[in-house]
Amino acid sequence: MTDATEQRKLAAIMFTDMVGYSALSQRDDKLALELLEEHRELLREIFSPFNGNEIKTIGDAFLVEFRSALEAAQCAIEIQRTLAKRNADIVPDRRIDVRIGIHIGDVVHRGGDMYGDGVNVASRIEALAKAGGICVSMDVERQIRNLLEARLEKLAPTELKNISVPMDLFRIVLPWEQRTASLARSESKPTSRKLVPTAIALGLLLVIGIGWWWTARKPLSAPRQPVSGTRDQSANIPEKSIAVLPFDSLSEDKNNAFFAEGVQDEILTRLAKVADLKVIARTSTQKFKSAPENLPDIAKQLGAMNILEGSVQKVNDQVRVNVQLINALTNAHLWAEIYDRKLTDIFATESDIAKTIAETLQAKLTGSEKTAIAKKPTANTEAYELYLKGRFFWNKRTGADLRKAIDYFNQAIAKDPNYALAYSGLADSYLLLPAYGAGAPKDSIPQAKAAVKKALELDDTLAEAHASSGRILSGFDFDSQQAISEFERALQLNPNYATAHHWFGSGPVLALGRFDQSIVEAKRSIELDPLSMINNADFGNDYYYARRYDEAIAQLRKTIEIEPRFYLAHYYLAQALQLKGQLPEAIAEYRKATELDDDPFALALLGQAYARSGQTDDAKKILARLNEEAKSRYVAAYGIGVVFLGMGDKNRAMDELERAYRENDGNDIYNIRVDPLLDDLRGNPRFEALAEKIIPAAQFRATSK
Repeated sequence: MTDATEQRKLAAIMFTDMVGYSALSQRDDKLALELLEEHRELLREIFSPFNGNEIKTIGDAFLVEFRSALEAAQCAIEIQRTLAKRNADIVPDRRIDVRIGIHIGDVVHRGGDMYGDGVNVASRIEALAKAGGICVSMDVERQIRNLLEARLEKLAPTELKNISVPMDLFRIVLPWEQRTASLARSESKPTSRKLVPTAIALGLLLVIGIGWWWTARKPLSAPRQPVSGTRDQSANIPEKSIAVLPFDSLSEDKNNAFFAEGVQDEILTRLAKVADLKVIARTSTQKFKSAPENLPDIAKQLGAMNILEGSVQKVNDQVRVNVQLINALTNAHLWAEIYDRKLTDIFATESDIAKTIAETLQAKLTGSEKTAIAKKPTANTEAYELYLKGRFFWNKRTGADLRKAIDYFNQAIAKDPNYALAYSGLADSYLLLPAYGAGAPKDSIPQAKAAVKKALELDDTLAEAHASSGRILSGFDFDSQQAISEFERALQLNPNYATAHHWFGSGPVLALGRFDQSIVEAKRSIELDPLSMINNADFGNDYYYARRYDEAIAQLRKTIEIEPRFYLAHYYLAQALQLKGQLPEAIAEYRKATELDDDPFALALLGQAYARSGQTDDAKKILARLNEEAKSRYVAAYGIGVVFLGMGDKNRAMDELERAYRENDGNDIYNIRVDPLLDDLRGNPRFEALAEKIIPAAQFRATSK
């Protein structure tokens, strides 16, 4: 590398300093130089086994670069172990004590030297370590927690000189330091001459103990303490089950948070294609931060035996991914790895991680699954980053965020017109707009159709696109048989896709009256996504449509316990209570739903309940309000129809239901054959004619329930 050449990259930086060297030089410069040379020889022998690259010495200090924070920390511990052993029987004047600081950050190599904030921070951190100690930054702590043989202790808040951004710092509590402290506490009381022999004996034991620790090399990755009493918890959890927790973003640019989420999501998506694994959906895992302490409890909540934790750091075109696989019930570490890659290699990294996890859990991989795991969706890194931003906003599930997602997916497509996943994301976004009050079906569904069609033209193996196609075919085109084929294809490609199970169960099989199958699919969606509010609520609603009201009420109360402010569960519960004959209790729940959200459909349900309870004036007020709101936002005709039906006006109710059909309001009208709220219309010629258009009688297979 010439002086003019510059290389920027992520690195773990170690800064060491020999304690007391300047003072010793003034007293005895000959001894100081002798100890300095010995110090350099000792440390240089230790750098190499841990892949340390000595950049330079600065007087009595070393600047060393490592490939990973873990190797830097392990090297630092080995340095302090070696020096502690040397100093054990040395007179004080000949001791060699060093302080060590470690940081991970962006550095620049130029002219054989190394520069950057990463170097500056490491040098400031080193000054805070005590003699014989190691101080690390929070970025380092995140990457080495649970992998190190020693524990970490957070330091009191301290401002670093010339470093403007506040930083949390930690010290590595060395094992021999813990042992010494324990003995020191036991000897802290006043002693007499009679206790001197005991003190000497304890001192000998201490030396022996330290000597044993020096010689006994422990594994580099020490597991958490095993958890007792987990046998009962694991009885119903499959061994080949895994949850991928949110990855920590260690990038200094906070705008790169989406990238860490994207890497997590890609690994999860690849794992989900392995039929022999149970993979928990992202919507459930997002509720837990990475590297939590209560893994057994999380395993029980998610129904997953194994947990993948990780972190991602991105600087320019360099990416570092740090992952570890843990048996959550025993806290045993099964596998860990650090990947330093170019951004262009990120797909290969994600594939390698997924494949290694599958092999570690002894999952059987078919040839097609191996191909699916290894697939590279795009060669354009800019398109990939834009796609990740799109999914980031899509997962937020608000009308405004769905619009942002659409913008990012369109930008990704502009960068790579053959990027099938981006079209699939675009379809999913348009598909959800009506459900979140951000668009009418007549405007958004044609856009969703076009995007799904393009996605499948580019890649017919995308489970997400087939599931979206099934949702469109059932809920908006009313083609139940073709929709079933699409959902079955999606689940064949990705048996762990919770959304496909959810949409399949609450879509065509429910509308066709196959209630038992609907409930089986709903249960499976919850097994894969146990903390999903919409999956849990729709499970209760499936019971409602099956007229199993007691089970519906129990499931919906359970959903509300998980999230009391989830308005949808409240109006679902209200419907079940109403059909159970508990109209006053139902009205209270409808009111609660309207207080929590301004969804016009919840308001319409409250209106029909008022009408059925004899509160006609209140029902008319709500009807007027819905008609007024319809001038400025989308209000489902189906909702207005059930208000008229509650008031006993069947002709006006049919007018609105027929309008809902014309407007492709598939979120509601598709269940025309099974919705108990429409029972007053059954047998009506207009109603039966409309029902035949949506669900032909020849296809309908209602059970006796």
